[in-house]
Amino acid sequence: MRVLLFLFIVSTCWCCNARDLWTANHFTRENEIFSVLQSNNKQSEVEAQHVEEASKNNELCTMCEDFASEALNYLSENKTQTEIISILHKSCSKISTVKQQCIVLVDYYAPLFFLEVSSIQPEYFCRKALLKLKDPDTQLEIIELLLKACNSVEGYVKKCKRLVFEYGPIILVNAEQFLETNDVCTVLHACASPAVGAEQEALPRTEISMHSAS
Repeated sequence: MRVLLFLFIVSTCWCCNARDLWTANHFTRENEIFSVLQSNNKQSEVEAQHVEEASKNNELCTMCEDFASEALNYLSENKTQTEIISILHKSCSKISTVKQQCIVLVDYYAPLFFLEVSSIQPEYFCRKALLKLKDPDTQLEIIELLLKACNSVEGYVKKCKRLVFEYGPIILVNAEQFLETNDVCTVLHACASPAVGAEQEALPRTEISMHSAS
């Protein structure tokens, strides 16, 4: 009787140990599977993020090239160049102390600038511009150039520099977002806005329909 009781106790302990061992192994396997799934999920998220960033960059580059092409075409027109030189001459007249020297510089460098602009390719310009805008050193150089330009605005030097300090960094940091959300051509008033263009297109159609009705 004692032997049977002993065997019963031993077998019960063995069964409990076996059950615990199975549970531990099962739990370990579940943890391993969960870790693998979690790792794969993180990898998928990273890959998706890279794809999204690449798509965003491609879209931004395409938009930049379109805007740059429009701007370069606009600057290559003789009428535009004449208007720009005229504006620069008027600006020179406000600097009475060096008015003549300013006009000479405009007449000399403006044609060279337009010649240089005509040789620029939109793709090359956008690659260089977008990379440069992300460079902190370039951003600092742009701010310094703007501050130097403020010195030539008589009577508004302090106000000009305050505006540069206040808005310059914001504009540079958000340059990409600005390109994504704004039509540069319209912002610069270099071409009609889409709404105005649509209205102008609608007018001839209205006139045609009125003539045909009469």
